[in-house]
Amino acid sequence: MEFNKPAPKIIDKFKEIVGKQYVFTDEEQLFDYSHDETGDLSFLPDVVIKPRTSQEISEILKICNEHKIAVTPRGAGTGLSGGALPVHGGISLSIERFNKIIHIDEQNFQAMVEPGVITQVFQEAVIEKGLFYPPDPASRGSCFLGGNVAENSGGPKAVKYGVVKDYVLNLEVVLPNGAIIWTGANVLKNATGYNLTQLMVGSEGTLGIITKIVFKLIPHPKQDLLMLVPFRSAEKACQAVAAIMQSGITPSGLEFMERDAIMWSLRYVKIENIPTKDHIQAWLLIEVDGNELEMLFKDCEKITEVVEQFDAGEVLFADTSGQKEELWKVRRCIAEAVKSRSDYIDEDTVVPRAKLPMLLKGVKEIGKKYQFNTVCYGHAGDGNLHVNILRENISQQDWKQKVPEGIREIFQLCKSLGGTISGEHGIGYIQKPYINIALDDVQLGLMRGIKELFDPKGVLNPGKIF
Repeated sequence: MEFNKPAPKIIDKFKEIVGKQYVFTDEEQLFDYSHDETGDLSFLPDVVIKPRTSQEISEILKICNEHKIAVTPRGAGTGLSGGALPVHGGISLSIERFNKIIHIDEQNFQAMVEPGVITQVFQEAVIEKGLFYPPDPASRGSCFLGGNVAENSGGPKAVKYGVVKDYVLNLEVVLPNGAIIWTGANVLKNATGYNLTQLMVGSEGTLGIITKIVFKLIPHPKQDLLMLVPFRSAEKACQAVAAIMQSGITPSGLEFMERDAIMWSLRYVKIENIPTKDHIQAWLLIEVDGNELEMLFKDCEKITEVVEQFDAGEVLFADTSGQKEELWKVRRCIAEAVKSRSDYIDEDTVVPRAKLPMLLKGVKEIGKKYQFNTVCYGHAGDGNLHVNILRENISQQDWKQKVPEGIREIFQLCKSLGGTISGEHGIGYIQKPYINIALDDVQLGLMRGIKELFDPKGVLNPGKIF
């Protein structure tokens, strides 16, 4: 698909719309918005624009739609599937100035926010009012809520509380033709026509640009307990996950970390007081939360009884809030730790959680076959395993040709186990070659039809998903 570059006269129109101080064509700004956290990929936009209102975005999109100029929406740039890469140049449209928490409705347990609000900032604001927004991706300290909605993000709390889609009630969206709509209503039940709200969630910026979000909130649990459980076998750690859930306990976090993952992260964050005996090959980080501390201790006792059946070592209980923060920091910083040691590809595999041991075993076998090493960790309670494929000493030719063959086999394994190729990172730019593993021609045809209906000229985030 061919797109036009924005002519100088059109760039002048953009400056009239948003103010010249928010339109950038200098090399430094263009480079900053040419990449996200997806490997070493970089595509320069022709212009970076930072609007402040829905109406400004509407006017920009009308011009781009008329002149067939590509528009790539951008949040904080923390994505791992290349969703914010301006692969066709054109406009990189940043929502970073949409950074207001508009209203927290304590009576109805709702909040209206703009998409440029940092996830952790929002979480802390609602906690102050005794409320809770559970989705918490690893990048929550920097990622934007709009990007979370566009990718349907999850995080550790998803095992008990669900993912972003479970908290979005309504969205204000600017369509590619400039029309501004609300997708639903600010109510808990809505059976009025097609569910446009959920269609937009996870659409990766290909159908419209989100400018306001109405979230459902829940009461904030008053207590939590955290335990780190070591295992002599990584596969047994994975087997323990399903057994914990079958015991009748739903943890608020159930994370898997194999040995390299936790060891590299410990060194990266410079934490030395967590025991890591040589014979231990994997850990589960398990959190329970609620309002009655006595009940949580009973849950932990029951979990301990379960994991003992899977050759677990001595369980470490986090005794203080500081120790809890340290353990979560180790888990959240694994990706950064891996990145500091090697170039890598992060695959976001997901299977029914009882199949997690088979997935882990298969990933390691495929790695041996194609001669690459992997570091595995993830949201075990959801069956969501992050597979970091390490570049190390792999040649450029093998990295570009041989490794993708191995990735395809990993995804085929996921499909054969009843899973799919992305749990929370999305398809974006880099997973496009593999989408036909997960979706057949009929499914892809329906999705392309939806895209064409919303965006007949294909100007909004082109080059993604399909």
